[in-house]
Amino acid sequence: MSRDADDIDRLILELNSSVEPHARAPVRIGDTTRLEGWLQVLASRNGSDLLLVAGAPPAIRLDGKVVSLAEGPLDGIDVEEAVVPALAPHARRLYDATGIADASFRITGVGRFRINLHRERGRAAAAVRLLPSRAPRVSALNLPPSVDLLAQLPRGLVLVGGPTGSGKTTTLAALVEEINRRDARHIVTIEDPIEYEHQHHGSLIEQVEIGVDAPDFPTALRAALRQAPDVIVVGEMRDPETMRIALAAAETGHLVLSTVHTTDVASSVARIADSFPLERQNTIRQEIAMALSAVLTQTLLPRVGGGLVPAAELLMVGYGARQHIRRNALQHLHQEITITRRHGSVTLEESLTRLVKEGLVEWRDAHARAVHVDEFEQLCPGS
Repeated sequence: MSRDADDIDRLILELNSSVEPHARAPVRIGDTTRLEGWLQVLASRNGSDLLLVAGAPPAIRLDGKVVSLAEGPLDGIDVEEAVVPALAPHARRLYDATGIADASFRITGVGRFRINLHRERGRAAAAVRLLPSRAPRVSALNLPPSVDLLAQLPRGLVLVGGPTGSGKTTTLAALVEEINRRDARHIVTIEDPIEYEHQHHGSLIEQVEIGVDAPDFPTALRAALRQAPDVIVVGEMRDPETMRIALAAAETGHLVLSTVHTTDVASSVARIADSFPLERQNTIRQEIAMALSAVLTQTLLPRVGGGLVPAAELLMVGYGARQHIRRNALQHLHQEITITRRHGSVTLEESLTRLVKEGLVEWRDAHARAVHVDEFEQLCPGS
């Protein structure tokens, strides 16, 4: 190739990198070989995520810590060349149109991955998560034993809350797996993208992927209600319309499981109500009080010897909690957890104490995560 051609190619790359995301031409270059190489390293080292950010080398997350790979810094074109070919057609179109896309990706003999391709500072970036090959059992997650009760509920709304990367989707998949193995029910999951692939055991499972099988969560959820389901799993409560339909489904006799990005039981309830216009929030709180059966929130802590382990807060919703929700007195829900222990409710401090006493978590790490510090110190005095 001539020097002039090299200069022209370099100029094109520079112009592309300076154009706003929505004005860029669709990227269709490259193949998945480089991405597969990084993901093979991720899987071989038991990492959880591959992180690709322009200006930095590829990095993987090991036991919660970000570790750079022995490779030079990437630029936005590197990221697009590696990741865009791995996206399904609908995800490519979405990335071209909005600059953000989610998709799943499989490497034979290595595993399945969830890809989030996005833009930052006008350049492409990606986060790719390794998905376990099968859904775990609840007993394998080191959650409080009473979490298994959630899979035995006949109806109502169950919310699983926690920050990003706290294991909400894994817990949801484990609950589905328990129902699948224990009961003969019809389960419909709605996900973006599908993360855990379930096999039919005692139950019949349909898995609907947004962008592939349905255009959005509200459309998929409305369709699911016409499919005679016993259990509906909504991967995430993203918008008021999805929340409204989910509440209605839970009130009419379905068991609805979903996740929210929150930190505790009270904020999980508030997250739903606050998503609606102010004039509707009182009505929505009445609906939440009627529909809600349980709220579980979780966070991950460093595990002694390596890895991560969840601490959790669980409220099994009864009469008292429903009254607090109706009155928007959510500050009383923590007390309601302590009152309903005999029904399976667990405070975060009790969960942290169990992890420390079982030798799974260091006292100082548990102490740092406690919300009601005095309660934790009373349950688990430091050495």
